[in-house]
Formats: sequence, C-alpha cells, structure tokens
Amino acid sequence: MTRFEEVPGLSTPARRALVAAGYDDLEALDGVDRGGLARLHGMGPRTLERIEERLREGGRGLGGEVPAPDQRTGSLTRGHTGETAADVKTTTTDVDPVGWIESLPWPRRQEHGRILLEVFGRVTGEAPVMWGPTMIGYGDVHYVSPSGREGDWFLVGFSPRKASISLYGLQGSTRADVLLAQLGKHRIGAGCVWINKPEDVDLDVLETLIRDAWDAVA
Repeated sequence: MTRFEEVPGLSTPARRALVAAGYDDLEALDGVDRGGLARLHGMGPRTLERIEERLREGGRGLGGEVPAPDQRTGSLTRGHTGETAADVKTTTTDVDPVGWIESLPWPRRQEHGRILLEVFGRVTGEAPVMWGPTMIGYGDVHYVSPSGREGDWFLVGFSPRKASISLYGLQGSTRADVLLAQLGKHRIGAGCVWINKPEDVDLDVLETLIRDAWDAVA
C-alpha cells in the first residue's frame, strides 16, 4: 500500500484531511467520487491531479465526473525509454497472463478474462504482459504527463477484478467519446473505463475502441 507521504506534492493539510475522512492510503481512493474529495481541506485541482496520476500508475482511478482535459500538454510515444519516476512501483512481471487468468478465484471472471484476452490479442496482434499484480497490458509506450511526470507503460489493456473490469487506454482516440456512447453499460474514470461484464457491452464497439487507441499513438 502507498502511504500519502509517498505521493509527491501532496500537502500535509491534504494528507490529514484524507486520513480524517477515513482513507488510510492511496489505494483506498480507488473509485472514490472526485467531487467529494474536492470538498476536503487542501484538495485543489493540482492535488487531485497528482492523486489521479499515482492511482493511474497502479491501474486505478477516481470515480465521478471526469474534468475537462488539462490545457497543458503531455505526450505518449511508442516504446520504452527506461526513464520513469523513481517512486513509480508498477512495472512488468514474469507472471504468465493466461495462467493468472485461470488462477482467479472467481470462475465468472476467468471466463471474462478469456474473452478479453482473445479480443485484445486479436486486435493488437501483441502478446499480453502482466503489469503489477492485476493488470494485463499490450504494447509499449512512454508517457509524460502535463505535470512533467513520466514513465514507461502499456498502451491498452485490462484488469478483471472482483467488483468490476477495468479497461485501459481506450480514451485517447478522436472518436473515443462517440464510440463510448455506443459501447453499452460502463463507467468512465480519468484513466480507465469500468464495465461489470463483457455481456453488458457491444464487443464490436470495444474492438473499434481498442483499434483506434492502438492506431492513435505514433
């Protein structure tokens, strides 16, 4: 777990407000409504941005309404550079993604994982890679956030968790908003799209979202 003291730029008043509100560590903020956090003492837009960046690096994100894109520019380019912020903990592992899917304790999620392995693999033409303990990624990219924070990451991917399935990297194409409106039942975070199960969405639209996101990065 990540202590709030380990999040760069998170002020002492903000850390105290989070603890007083019942959040003991960064991971406890996964899915928490952004609007509610914004009302806490010390939680300005830049503080929420830093929290979001750190959550995204672990495949997590805040819930609620996503703000308009930051007008400062960041970048996303193909390939890994090895230049990653020292406190970024999530990286690739040697775990076999297929074996990990089969080891999930929820048979329903095993089946969902098989479906998504097939869809993502077919669209990208890439082999899946485990990132951290729960994320499956495809493609190598290097990001620089609007705040200047940078690291190596995957381009698109997913994580079948008990409560929901996280889909990563689908919001970067020019048609993403239109396609997401056609996807089916889902929730949007700043760093991912959450679905309950593949049966809730149009898999043809999902394939198009993946393909567009894949092709959008040079």
